[in-house]
Amino acid sequence: MFTLISEQIEQYCEDHTSSESTLLHQLNRETHIKILRPRMLSGQLQGTFLSMISKMIHPQYILEVGTYTGYSSLCLAEGLQKDGELHTLEIEEELEVIILKYFNQSNFKDQIHLHIGDASQLLDQIRKEWDLVFIDAEKKDYQLYYEKIFPHVKKGGFILVDNVLWSGKVIEEIKPNDKETGAIVAFNDYIQNDPRVKNTILPFRDGIMLIEKL
Repeated sequence: MFTLISEQIEQYCEDHTSSESTLLHQLNRETHIKILRPRMLSGQLQGTFLSMISKMIHPQYILEVGTYTGYSSLCLAEGLQKDGELHTLEIEEELEVIILKYFNQSNFKDQIHLHIGDASQLLDQIRKEWDLVFIDAEKKDYQLYYEKIFPHVKKGGFILVDNVLWSGKVIEEIKPNDKETGAIVAFNDYIQNDPRVKNTILPFRDGIMLIEKL
């Protein structure tokens, strides 16, 4: 995973961040051993950040677009209200086994709902008043996800969007065939000019956009 800080500083941050739970550690390890592109996993630093944000908001309904192996889902679920629900969307069917393996060991197993399929279609089917949203899926579709989700976000609710600095490419000249970088730059500009929200980019790992619905 790209990071804006040196490996030594990142390691220092990890050393001074609360440790993963046993379950998250096992999921982290199995993902790195068995699953392609393990760098996509949120990991200790980002996972702890997501958990703390969720606990501060104490949401009833959380939406996650892009489950991967479920690490971020488990972290976000830590802030759920007792009767709350987390709905997470993943397009890769082959990840379902490992996702459910760890969800079913979690204290939140009855509150987490996994949906396998194309998020652009699933978002038309799942309707809640979202308190917290985390988007970390197809970069070229970020604006599409945002527009489908936004009407269903509670006033004062928050949307977190991952990878908005995209390995630093957002400040470089975009190559004609680099559609992902172009999409992220366009998304960031769109949010910056959206009068319906307040927003900030955190230069954390690969960049996280924090958006508040006004």
